[in-house]
Amino acid sequence: MADRRTFNVVILGLGFLFIFTAFTTCGNVEQTVVKSLQNDTFAGSGYHSLGIIYGVFSFSNLLAPTVVTIIGPKLTMFLSGLVYSGYIAVFIIPSTWPFYLTSVLIGVGAAMLWTAQGHFLVENSEASTINRNTGVFWALLQCSMFFGNLYIYLDWNGKTEITESSRKTIFLSLLVISILGTLSFLVLRKSHQEEDILSEEEGQSLLSTRTMYKHRASTAIQDAKSEFKTILQHLKTKTILLLSPCMAYSGLELSFYSGVYGTCIGATAQFGEAAKGLIGISGIMVGVGEIVGGGSFGLLCRNNRFRRTSVVFLGMVVHFIAFYLIFLTIPDDAPVVLKTPAQKKPYIPPSVSIALLCSFLLGLGDSCFNTQLYSILGRVYSEHSTPAFAIFKFIQSVFAAVAFFYSGYVLLMWQLLLMIILGFTGTLCFFVVERLQNFSVDFQ
Repeated sequence: MADRRTFNVVILGLGFLFIFTAFTTCGNVEQTVVKSLQNDTFAGSGYHSLGIIYGVFSFSNLLAPTVVTIIGPKLTMFLSGLVYSGYIAVFIIPSTWPFYLTSVLIGVGAAMLWTAQGHFLVENSEASTINRNTGVFWALLQCSMFFGNLYIYLDWNGKTEITESSRKTIFLSLLVISILGTLSFLVLRKSHQEEDILSEEEGQSLLSTRTMYKHRASTAIQDAKSEFKTILQHLKTKTILLLSPCMAYSGLELSFYSGVYGTCIGATAQFGEAAKGLIGISGIMVGVGEIVGGGSFGLLCRNNRFRRTSVVFLGMVVHFIAFYLIFLTIPDDAPVVLKTPAQKKPYIPPSVSIALLCSFLLGLGDSCFNTQLYSILGRVYSEHSTPAFAIFKFIQSVFAAVAFFYSGYVLLMWQLLLMIILGFTGTLCFFVVERLQNFSVDFQ
């Protein structure tokens, strides 16, 4: 049984590795790809697409647990993987309405996929193996930042234009990778817990298959209503209200490092023929920062109040250093130009080493905020953690969606300034929460 569960966790991680190698790479380069299209009939925006994805994702989380309960995590992940593959496929022959339609569908699919992933991981873990299994899964997932972005660097390095043949080759490759990840979910075996549930249902001989699924649906809907009430109760607590600016900031900087910054690098004319290839290396450096931060702060500094506040403060400082360097070295109009490179000149000549250092710092700072938000929510809401994390993902996704929508219109300087203001406010509020907990263990 232990071997079956370990097998399931590894296959789960590999499936997510393949799917997010495709999707993360796509998100990192899609605005650059859209800008390079020689197609007057295509009117889509990569920023708008990502904004739709995160916006739909935030609200779909409210329905995802019900769907997973009814059809099961394995089938849910497989169907969600197909949606991800469909989104990748749109870039092979771009068309506006399928582009935005799949953006909506992938927002729904993402909520289903991540809810099913958490459900399946818990099903295949015990108290003694949950940390190990989570570590294995996240290690495999984070590797998705490397392979696709490395391919982008090798293929785009030295190119000033993204040709149609190059675009088709890249997205056909990403489509194949995504489909392989989706098919891997079919290899997953039923957990012991799931087999027990099925045996109980099969033992009720008077129940037809249709009646059985109706019973599951009814139970899931009742659970969803109860969960929604709990979420509304948590929204009124002091902890959630005070942590909201920090959660919102995590959404803004998520949109910046995952879609905007790579586009800025690709639009910086001073990088010359290396600009497009640097988008891939930038994505890799963000992943390195995430892994370094997640490993150092997520595992070594858990559940320690002094270290939590120190890590969040470090994350703020690291991000502010990155923002300042980006402000100095990246043209102000880099996020908003369409068919041409940026026209404005930065304050100091752009440097490849500084640009990649900023990528690393963005990933490192993101891991600081996210690991400590998970840590403090898990401690305060240890008995009702699921609704608390749902609120976190909801707020984060809403602000990521908003940021993607304004990123194509607001100059870089104002985007950085907004993140600085919200980042400082969020860090201050995080300190207040920790301070209040020092006086009251039951503070919520």
